[in-house]
Amino acid sequence: MEILASRVLFRPKDYQRSLRFYRDELMLAIAREYGGGTVFYAGQSLIELSGHGGTDHASGPFPGALWLQVRDVYAVQDEFRGRGLEIARDARQEPWGLHEMHVTDPDGVTLIFVQVPDDHPLRRDTRG
Repeated sequence: MEILASRVLFRPKDYQRSLRFYRDELMLAIAREYGGGTVFYAGQSLIELSGHGGTDHASGPFPGALWLQVRDVYAVQDEFRGRGLEIARDARQEPWGLHEMHVTDPDGVTLIFVQVPDDHPLRRDTRG
């Protein structure tokens, strides 16, 4: 399996409070904003604050997930199943257009494997 990109995904209980912390207190540069959240540059990685937060989305001791972009999430799912790895949530297209599958690590952290379709806004060049 080839990982194309990754980011840490936080689902804060209070999105606005966390947004102010990362943006105004830590002064992290914004990589991208979208209707449901904000992505910040964090060195060679990204930190995403999701507006879909709260304890109902937090997994284990870590209130978020690790976001891992792959070329074909359905092929990765088949590969994992072939090796006997348990899939926490089958791959499917989300309302926001990404195809996502969840796996849980031994400590309860959710790993979200993501496929970005060719027509998704993440694939568009936003430079003027």
